[in-house]
Amino acid sequence: MSGRNTRGRDQMGVALAGLNKLAGLPVIDRLGLRKQLEKLVYVGAKQGFRTVGVANRTFAGVAQRGKPERPRTGSGSGLFDLEPDDEQKMIVEATREFALEQLRPAAAAADDELAAPDTVLKRSVSELGVTLVGIPEPLGGMGSERSATTSALVAEALAYGDMGLAVACLAPAAVSTALVLWGDEAQQATYLPSFVGDDVPAAALAVLEPHPLFDPFALRTTATRRGDDLVLSGVKSLVPRAAEAELFVVAADLDGSPVLVVLESGTSGVSIEAEPAMGLRAAATGRLILDDVTVPSTAVLGGGHRDVYAECVRLSRIGWAALACGTGRAVLDYVIPYVNERKAFGEPISNRQAVAFKVADIGIELEGARLTTLRAASRADQGLEFAREAALARRLTAEYGMQIGTDGVQLLGGHGFVKEHPVERWYRDLRAAAVMEGVVLV
Repeated sequence: MSGRNTRGRDQMGVALAGLNKLAGLPVIDRLGLRKQLEKLVYVGAKQGFRTVGVANRTFAGVAQRGKPERPRTGSGSGLFDLEPDDEQKMIVEATREFALEQLRPAAAAADDELAAPDTVLKRSVSELGVTLVGIPEPLGGMGSERSATTSALVAEALAYGDMGLAVACLAPAAVSTALVLWGDEAQQATYLPSFVGDDVPAAALAVLEPHPLFDPFALRTTATRRGDDLVLSGVKSLVPRAAEAELFVVAADLDGSPVLVVLESGTSGVSIEAEPAMGLRAAATGRLILDDVTVPSTAVLGGGHRDVYAECVRLSRIGWAALACGTGRAVLDYVIPYVNERKAFGEPISNRQAVAFKVADIGIELEGARLTTLRAASRADQGLEFAREAALARRLTAEYGMQIGTDGVQLLGGHGFVKEHPVERWYRDLRAAAVMEGVVLV
């Protein structure tokens, strides 16, 4: 263990010891601060003030097959028909049931605790197999063709339960999908076997950086050549499950062009800093800090081609659009019975034209955004150009998502402002669709 890693753990231990000592003072109870302090100690222990990367797994891999496995593109029917096939319908039905039974009941507590329950994360792997959808059958998965549409439908269904928990569940699948689409035979043989069992590692696709008006094609995180190695430096923001992640795919600028680099979290120079946000709080977001991190040049995905990175950004944006559609549908299905049952001046408030029109607007905006999102995913599955469709999906869900969240809060009136109803949480989560990059991948 390096001196850097030891110092990081010592600093966190000192900080937590200080908080525990403070918690023992009688004045804390007199001032009514017991609950707040206990939560601070819990969060500090869970995520750390700044911790070194997790290093508890060895990615030994399997024997190489001689060439990377790639999912084949679908042939398409030639018709503009986005109706899911029978297999997709079964997957969506199972995912929606999981979202309602597992995610939604746990969402409020996870939002407060800034962490997803371990039971939920494990069940998303054991019961749903979220990482298996995009992995080809020869590598142990259950995919044979490109699965962007299926992945988008799964993301939508999970976000119907809760977007923050959906992101926590789907984050490892983004890394496995990136390895399937762009990893070479050595990268696939080393890392993908870990994503097909029950003990799937926490992993994340880290693109976003903590800068105003962030442009994913103008990265400040750099990869500098040093002999046969690359040296990574920079900061990545709002990385889901950052404190427990064992593997990252990091976006960095290499020779003036953005690339994707595979990074094990236990590498010297990797540290994590908790970064709670307005929304997606259940995803336990944190900052990934890279301080002269050395990786082999073979860690670059897709040969470092710019087209690979551009495709990654577009597929990620489709994923975020699907998440926004799922949460938007949750808002719509919640406000309709509310406005029909809530009475004012002796009649349901839905009888008022302004209320009825606002509910109708949510339905119209949601349907348009969803169709655009699924069309972009369908074109990606068929190997067709989908840059325009992905951009439209991003634009529509960024605008409509925030509007749907705002309208949901407004329709509930004072109830929209309190945590008794989930709409205020959905409002916060929906704003993420306009600012997030990376994290999910279809």
